[in-house]
Order: sequence, then C-alpha cells, then structure tokens
Amino acid sequence: VSLVTCALETDILSLTGTLVSAFTVLCGARTDLPDRHVCCVFWLNIAAALIQILTAIVMVGWIMSIFWGMDMVILARYKEQGIPQQL
Repeated sequence: VSLVTCALETDILSLTGTLVSAFTVLCGARTDLPDRHVCCVFWLNIAAALIQILTAIVMVGWIMSIFWGMDMVILARYKEQGIPQQL
C-alpha cells in the first residue's frame, strides 16, 4: 500500500514520491536489491529524484517519474503474487 502511495506521489509531484521512497528505505522498508547496502539504495533513490527535478524543465523528469511510479506498482504486484522477477 505504501509503495502505491509513493508511486502516486511520484506521478503527481515528480520529486516527492522518489524522496519519500528513499527515506522509507532508511526506515527499514524492503527493497528489490537485497545484495546492496541500505545506504546504496538510499543514494540511488536520491540520485533518481535529483535527475527528475533537474530534467523537469524539459518534461523528461516528469515522464521519467511516471515510468518510475509504474515500475514500483508492477514490482509490488509481482511481489504480492510471488512471481520471481529479474532486475
């Protein structure tokens, strides 16, 4: 449920959903990158948020945030159904 909320925030406000998801990793949220340290996943999300905000001027960041949100929802549904996925 919180992942869908982050996806919707990402679609609506470009930057906030990605930032919220970055900080939820620090609070113990599970990730799809178990072989990476929590700080690495946090900084990957922060980098994605910065790329979104820096490229929002030319709408690329906004479009990227929509795809990022769709990916979060798709991965969450796969995880709920127990379907293995490759990243």
